[in-house]
Amino acid sequence: MKFHLCNEKVRTCLPKRGYIFLFLVVFIFILMLYIMDILEFQIKVNTTFIIPRPATVTPPADMHYDFCKLKPLSTKEALEEQRLLDSIAWPETPSLPSPLSLNSTSHPAHSAFTILPRWGGGQWHIGDKLEVMIQMHDFQGHLKRSGGDVLLARLHNIALGAGVAGQVLDHLNGSYSAIFTLLWEGNAQVQVILVHPSEAVTELRRLNTEHPDRVFFKSQFQLGSVTETTTCNVCLRPTQQPVCNYTDLHTNEPWFCYKPKSLSCDTRISNFKEGYKQNISTMEKLFQSGVNLKVAIPPSGVASVNVLPKQNGESEVPSSRVGSGPSGYYFQGVWRRLGVTPIHQFNSSSAITQCLKGKTVHMYGDSTMRQWFEYLDAALPDLKAFNMHSQKTIGPLMSLDYKNNILVTYRTHGPPLRSVSVPAIELHYIANELDEVPGGRDTVIVLGIWAHFGTFPIEFFIRRLQTIRRAMVRLLSRAPDTLIVIRTGNPKSLKTFLHASTNSDWYSLQQDKVLRDMFKELNVHLVDAWEMVVAHHLPHELHPQPSIIKNMINVLLSYICPQKGG
Repeated sequence: MKFHLCNEKVRTCLPKRGYIFLFLVVFIFILMLYIMDILEFQIKVNTTFIIPRPATVTPPADMHYDFCKLKPLSTKEALEEQRLLDSIAWPETPSLPSPLSLNSTSHPAHSAFTILPRWGGGQWHIGDKLEVMIQMHDFQGHLKRSGGDVLLARLHNIALGAGVAGQVLDHLNGSYSAIFTLLWEGNAQVQVILVHPSEAVTELRRLNTEHPDRVFFKSQFQLGSVTETTTCNVCLRPTQQPVCNYTDLHTNEPWFCYKPKSLSCDTRISNFKEGYKQNISTMEKLFQSGVNLKVAIPPSGVASVNVLPKQNGESEVPSSRVGSGPSGYYFQGVWRRLGVTPIHQFNSSSAITQCLKGKTVHMYGDSTMRQWFEYLDAALPDLKAFNMHSQKTIGPLMSLDYKNNILVTYRTHGPPLRSVSVPAIELHYIANELDEVPGGRDTVIVLGIWAHFGTFPIEFFIRRLQTIRRAMVRLLSRAPDTLIVIRTGNPKSLKTFLHASTNSDWYSLQQDKVLRDMFKELNVHLVDAWEMVVAHHLPHELHPQPSIIKNMINVLLSYICPQKGG
C-alpha cells in the first residue's frame, strides 16, 4: 500500500521518500549553519591570518615597532598613554658613530661628584637637604656637554645599617645634582653609580625599536605523535606564514604564534623561552662591567658628612629643586617609611600568623612576587603547601594553614614570560584572575609585574597596566574593603651586554615611573622595592637578598595589620 502527501491547493502529491529527502536536505542545511557558528566562534579565539609585509618605503626616523600588534586603545586611553610617554621622556642622547669609539662617551673614572656646602652655612643636621654635584667627563677627560646618563645615588652608613636613596636631577649639560634628606645622626657616605652612559641609552632605545623580538618565545603544538614548535610574540615580523591569534577574548591582550605547518592553532600545548637573538648590536663596548656598566663615580674631595641631631625650632631647609622626597630609609637594618603610618616588625612566625589569621592572600606576577610567596611559605611552619602538581617556578601554588584559616596563593602573569615550558592552559592574565575574586575585608591582592617587559615597547607595558587597573576598579567597586598592594620593580645585577640589553635598569626605571603614575589615584598601596634596593648596601639583584625581602614583607604586613599609635 502506498501513502501520498498531497497539497490540495496545487493538486500535487509528494511520495513519502521525497518528503524524507526534503527533510534530510533541511536538516543538513541547519546542521551546516550550526557548524559555521561554531567555527566562527573558534576563529574568534584562535584566528589564523597572514601578517602583511609593509610597503617598500623608507619609514620615518621616529617610527616605532611597526610590526608589533599592540592592543587597540579608546580615545581616553590613548590620551593617557601619550601623557605617560611625555612624562617619562628621556633627554636626547648622542647618535652613535660606526665603528664606535669610546673616546667621547661618558667615563665614570674620569667623572666626579662634589658635596656642596650646607645651605646657609654651618654644620649638617638631621632634616637638612644634602646636595651633591656630579660632573661627567668622557674617556679623554673632556667635560660632557649633554645629559641623558643613567645614574643612581644613595647615602649610607654600613655600621649603622642606614641608607637612603637620592633624587637625581639632570641639568642637560653634562652635570647632575643628587639630593638627599639627612635622616640619621653620625656619618653619612655618598655613593653615585653610573648605570649607563647616555650613549648606551641611545643603543637601548634602538634595540627596543628595531628588535623588540630579541627574546625568542616559542610554543609547542602536538596532536597524537605529531609535534611542531613555532615562534611566538606580540611582535612577529611580517612573513607569508600564517599566524595563530591568541588574543585574549576578555582583556584583548594580544599574543601571536606562527602557525605550524601541519597542525591547527588549537593544538598548542605549551609556551617557553628558547633564547636570545644574537648579533643585533655593534655597540657592546658601551656595556662593559667595571668600565661603563654600573660603575661607581669617585668623589672630588670628601665623600661623607657628619650629621648632628635636629636643631630645636629649626624648620627643614627649603629646596625648590626637589620634588617628592624619599619614601623611606634604612636604620639599624630596618626599613622606616616616611610621612605615613610607621612600619611594624613581624619578627616571629607567631606575629605573622596573627596578622594573617582569617586572611586570603592572592599573589600574582613574576618571579619577584613568587619570592614573597616562598618567604611566607618558609616563615610559617603551619602554612602547608597543597600539591597542585604544577611547576614551582610558574604555579599555580597554594599554601594553607587550616587551623588559623590562612590561604596564600601564587600565579604567574600571562605572556610574555621568559620561563621554562608553561602549559598553555596555565597562561592566565592578571585582569581575568581579579575578575574571579569576590574580594572583601579578609582578601588581600598582591601583585608585581615588570621584569619580563623590558625588551618590548613601553606602550605594551602601559596597556597591560591599564587592563589590570580596570579589573582593580571593578574589584574595588564590588568589594571596597579589599586590600590591594603593588610591588614596584627594582635595580638588578648587570654584568654583560646580554644582561644590560634585556634587563637594563633604564627599562625598569621607565616602567617604575609609569606604574606609580597609573595607580596613584586608586585605593592601592605600594611597596617601594626600587628605593628599598637602591638604599641598601647589598648588591643589586633581580631577586633581592633575604634581609631586603624581610623588610618588604614587613611593609606588606603593616598594610594588612596597621597598628594604632605605632
